[in-house]
Amino acid sequence: MKVKIQAMYKGLKEQLEVYLEKLAPFLEMEIAQLSKIKKGIRQLKREQIPIISEILKASADELMTLWLADQIYAVVKDEKLALQALTVNEDEVKKQNKKLKK
Repeated sequence: MKVKIQAMYKGLKEQLEVYLEKLAPFLEMEIAQLSKIKKGIRQLKREQIPIISEILKASADELMTLWLADQIYAVVKDEKLALQALTVNEDEVKKQNKKLKK
């Protein structure tokens, strides 16, 4: 499975023609580090998502959703019972979201 956040980042980057040299300083990263993120070797940090969304004029919520999905996938990808575990947690997340909306 291709890592979603990196795929989206790559597409947005290409679409808006943002170069690594311009993006790296905003993220306080070396160009080599950002290149590893682009290639899927390294992951973005949570606190970098709002910065990326602002620079690329992308939805912060959408990027955060994809980032969270990648984090979950990284934890469960090799687990036989991954889908069952995710299903169990789905109900808990729904309950938590209802509490947060109040």
